[in-house]
Amino acid sequence: MPPLSLYIHIPWCVQKCPYCDFNSHAVQHNTVPEQAYIRALLADLEQDLPKIWGRKIISIFIGGGTPSLFSPESIDLLLMELRARLNILPQAEITLEANVGTVDNAHIEGFKQAGINRLSLGVQSFDEHQLKILGRIHNGEQAAHALSLAQQHFEQFNIDLMFGLPQQTVDMALQDLYAALQFKPPHLSWYQLTLEPNTWFYHHPPDVPTDDETWEIQQAGQKLLAQYGYENYEISGYAQKGQRCKHNLNYWQFGDYLGIGAGAHGKISDAAQNTITRMSKQRHPQMYLDTAHTPEVIVQQTQLDTDDIQLEFMLNALRLKQGFTISDFESHTGLEFSAVSHSIAQACQNNWLIQQGEQIYPTALGQQFLNDVLALFMPDSD
Repeated sequence: MPPLSLYIHIPWCVQKCPYCDFNSHAVQHNTVPEQAYIRALLADLEQDLPKIWGRKIISIFIGGGTPSLFSPESIDLLLMELRARLNILPQAEITLEANVGTVDNAHIEGFKQAGINRLSLGVQSFDEHQLKILGRIHNGEQAAHALSLAQQHFEQFNIDLMFGLPQQTVDMALQDLYAALQFKPPHLSWYQLTLEPNTWFYHHPPDVPTDDETWEIQQAGQKLLAQYGYENYEISGYAQKGQRCKHNLNYWQFGDYLGIGAGAHGKISDAAQNTITRMSKQRHPQMYLDTAHTPEVIVQQTQLDTDDIQLEFMLNALRLKQGFTISDFESHTGLEFSAVSHSIAQACQNNWLIQQGEQIYPTALGQQFLNDVLALFMPDSD
């Protein structure tokens, strides 16, 4: 069986950012139903337990939304109840996403005491003008203060930072990176602003850099991060030695994950049946609260066919610089390598992939044109 992670979605935030396509909902009347939601999460989990009974949890990720809107006491209660129901490894990575505009020293200290051992801080930019355009509720000074607190309390923390922002130049992007690097984060998620459907920016596009300008920003930033000792191990993931995100790695390596919470997704393998099933939960917070104690909380459940499995494996594995091995593919998918060998050979011919014995990994060109690579693994690609 592949490794198993747990994802927990908390859907509320202070306000919806114009670029955000995640399942997030602005808080109404300045209140979040913390206790009711925790009860719902546990009821949701208990219905899923038979699917993963006896398996060990290697990582937990509490994402959103803005999970840091919940009090440290609520997070403590949630983790305590999870430990009573799940076999969580003692060394499991437990991450909580936090908006730097919603935390102070008491919050960060409280999250650490509750059992969170990795904090992921959504900064996006230190530039005051960009923060306003992005709809963030914090300013550069607040971001710096929160990062200073994270540095004091956590050995492991991540900074989320964007590039390709409206009218951003190479120098502006590098200034953001320099500002983040002052806090010596063990991990950085440095990713490009994309105009996703169903967002304000998609319908009212800002003046973002051209593709060539964005590529120039990305190359300059990667060079700077390498100079500071950060390994670009995944398309947007940069880590100091030994600080890769275990939870995200499990996604990229086609591991299993259970998803609880409004709009959460899961992927679970069944060795006895030789199946892989995806499922998703009710998206709207109130609908989720109303149905969490019933089977209706699951809105979609699909058993993946061979075409789905090979495409999803490649979609994840080719985000990693190291790629995957033939053994990885066969053990995690239950398929023979011959199912994809023709497409692999074609991608190698296009200089998108390199195969060295068992190891297959993307070239720089392949990662730049990942969608074209993935098209080779789609059912009608021939």
